[in-house]
Amino acid sequence: MFARVLTIASLAICSIALTSCGDSQPNAQAPILLFDGTGTSPGDVAAVETILKDNHLSYATVSSSQLNAMTESLLRGHRLLIVPGGNFIKIGNSLTPGTTANIRKAVESGLNYLGICAGGFFAGNSPFNGLNLTNGVRFGFYSAEDRGIRKAPVEIAGPGAPTLEQYWEDGPQFTGWGAVVARYPDGTPAVAEGTYGEGWVILAGVHPEAPAAWRRGMNFRTPVEADHAYAGKLIDAALNRITLPHD
Repeated sequence: MFARVLTIASLAICSIALTSCGDSQPNAQAPILLFDGTGTSPGDVAAVETILKDNHLSYATVSSSQLNAMTESLLRGHRLLIVPGGNFIKIGNSLTPGTTANIRKAVESGLNYLGICAGGFFAGNSPFNGLNLTNGVRFGFYSAEDRGIRKAPVEIAGPGAPTLEQYWEDGPQFTGWGAVVARYPDGTPAVAEGTYGEGWVILAGVHPEAPAAWRRGMNFRTPVEADHAYAGKLIDAALNRITLPHD
């Protein structure tokens, strides 16, 4: 698996970059810190921002250089760090080892974490300066990648929730870590939750936040509004440490 990650990890562009978004100075008043630094997809950052705004959630964005300048104490001034889709190699390599150590310590002390696609890879024991919030577990790609599929509508299903067809692009599966909130059609975890120290961690291999424009040329049975509602549910659970129904 490690060799396979090395050979195709550069393909892990976990969302299409359609729209740019601005950068703002992080502030201690914003409960949510959204990473928009090197390696993230500007389109996915914008998609997450849309969900945050639709749910009336206060947030600040933080670039790689800004995050590198933040201490563990400053990170703990926020309740949730969101790392969206993009290229997990570039995300990890844009940060210093000291920064990833500070994030890990902050999560251990109570900062919550939501990783979407590349943010999920980055949360694991990635060889590319990953956070290792998973006690050594390293994630591979969902099996569609083995069949040469790079993006597609993918069904996810979990206990107590309807099956949803969501946008997937080069996303991970989370075998070996946490409680399974939703599974891919092959049974591997598509969404998982767990703890690292005092921090609450939710990882998603799909893009429930994906806008309608990303669906062009594909047929989805699930309305985009339903997927966006699920994205809001994941953010709320990560922010407020809510345990979702799981296997």
